[in-house]
Amino acid sequence: MSRNLRGLSARKGLTESLFKEITKAGSYPGADKDLLLSALSEKYLIGKSSVLSASSFYDFLNCDHLGKKVLLCNGTACLTSGKHDKLEKALAVKFGKNKTGTVSCLGNCHSGDSFLIDNTTCSFADIDLPEEIVRHDFKSKEMFTVGTNVPKPVFISEISDLTSYYGILNDYTADVSLALKEIELSSLRGRGGAGFPLHIKLRTSATTVSDKKYVICNADEGDPGAFSDKWLLEKRPHSILFGMFITGLIIGADTGIFYIRGEYPEAVRSVNTAIEEFKKQKLILSIKSGRDLNFTFQVFEGAGAYICGEETSLINSIEGLRPEVRSRPPFPATYGLFGKPTILCNVETFSNLRYILSEGGQEYSSLGTEKSKGTKLVSLDSSFINPGIFEVNMGTPLKNVLYGMGGGTKYPVKAFQIGGPLGGIIPVDAVNGLNLDFESFIDAGFLLGHAGVVAIPEEFPVVKFLLHLFEFTSRESCGKCFPCRIGSMRGFELLKNAVENGSKIERTLFDDLLETMKLGSLCALGGGLALPVMNALHYFSSELEEYFQ
Repeated sequence: MSRNLRGLSARKGLTESLFKEITKAGSYPGADKDLLLSALSEKYLIGKSSVLSASSFYDFLNCDHLGKKVLLCNGTACLTSGKHDKLEKALAVKFGKNKTGTVSCLGNCHSGDSFLIDNTTCSFADIDLPEEIVRHDFKSKEMFTVGTNVPKPVFISEISDLTSYYGILNDYTADVSLALKEIELSSLRGRGGAGFPLHIKLRTSATTVSDKKYVICNADEGDPGAFSDKWLLEKRPHSILFGMFITGLIIGADTGIFYIRGEYPEAVRSVNTAIEEFKKQKLILSIKSGRDLNFTFQVFEGAGAYICGEETSLINSIEGLRPEVRSRPPFPATYGLFGKPTILCNVETFSNLRYILSEGGQEYSSLGTEKSKGTKLVSLDSSFINPGIFEVNMGTPLKNVLYGMGGGTKYPVKAFQIGGPLGGIIPVDAVNGLNLDFESFIDAGFLLGHAGVVAIPEEFPVVKFLLHLFEFTSRESCGKCFPCRIGSMRGFELLKNAVENGSKIERTLFDDLLETMKLGSLCALGGGLALPVMNALHYFSSELEEYFQ
């Protein structure tokens, strides 16, 4: 069925995007919305139930959401900052409780107290500004540190001359296999969390015969605690455009697509501006190379769904289908958007490619460790004395990052969750034994993932943190597989009943639940939840034992 729907959506492709039509229709209230969605069903020859199913999936198209004036961030970093409740009350007083809603994460984890109003991200310090200033004149300030321990950074260096920046592509336009060779020499692994070698994906798509291919940037960074993609999108958008462009040349694609989460309005504006600047640079390159470098960009703005950070769910979303996770194989490199070969990488992965082609794959490979090459962007939340974005050489001792570059925490903490809501919970006494690389974390039973760091204060109950993780997973599950959809809610119910009613949880039953989710879930959302929960049960057993038989 999904292949048939995909084929119907592909008839109009990206020029008359079904997804954009659905999100536009979904922004209307009540009867108007239903009429518009019904019209889309007829226009695209897709059943009304399929169109309604897709529309009903997104938080931003929910009727309750449409009536909200201001959206409070309820991500993990804001939850543990200690500012959340105070901000919630202040917003209710200023805008009215019925006009105040929530959103999963705004990427302002460095402040720990953010909210969204009129497509502008603000923090507690801005709440007393007149509403007209917030709406029209306020510019989100970069009130955090941007640093590195690398002599020649890959990401954070300023881009001063775009013609020179894109000009190095002249060395590769005649023979793009040279670019693929440098990427292979670099041993670059995807930075979205899985760590898969990029050159293998590129070669797979390049050798797959098709009349159409796509390059997609997964800018749906939804992990609370991570804001490195947001920073790159807003401050270094051309590093991403460069990476997508050379990827398109390598695999033979002529279309690049940004899928940017709707919670990042400033990033959408920054990327659209960069695309206009890119058009001029592409023309210069075309003239110098003597060939038409036919490559265009499109921007898709998400509508509030964490699961769209999973690659197949994201592809379904762009197609206008319900963004549920697909079974794999086939993988997107051979069967992706509209069934065509598609290279889909996250923001940070694409941002590596300009350095690799300018300095050489061998030079990039000299950074980092034997298996984890290059550098990694790390996000430190508001608990740190120096919150912000840090470009860190892979293999750097974790203590140097947290206590050196980050300056340590402002208050006592007992653990750090690294790698998003599905990342491991690392007790403070385990920090000294870890290095910042994929293998070190995996060997110790943790996960580096996106490398967003959220501190858990000493006084913050671990059981409350686990309730948050189960509730988050239940709310954000696409619902396609039972282990994730039912398991996350069952785990939440067990813990909530234990906390509120004193009911004791049978440990064997709880362990079986976690194992079922880990082994039976289609993607990392349900499958990954077991890791932080098991970490908590292991390292904080004395704090949790009262809730178990």
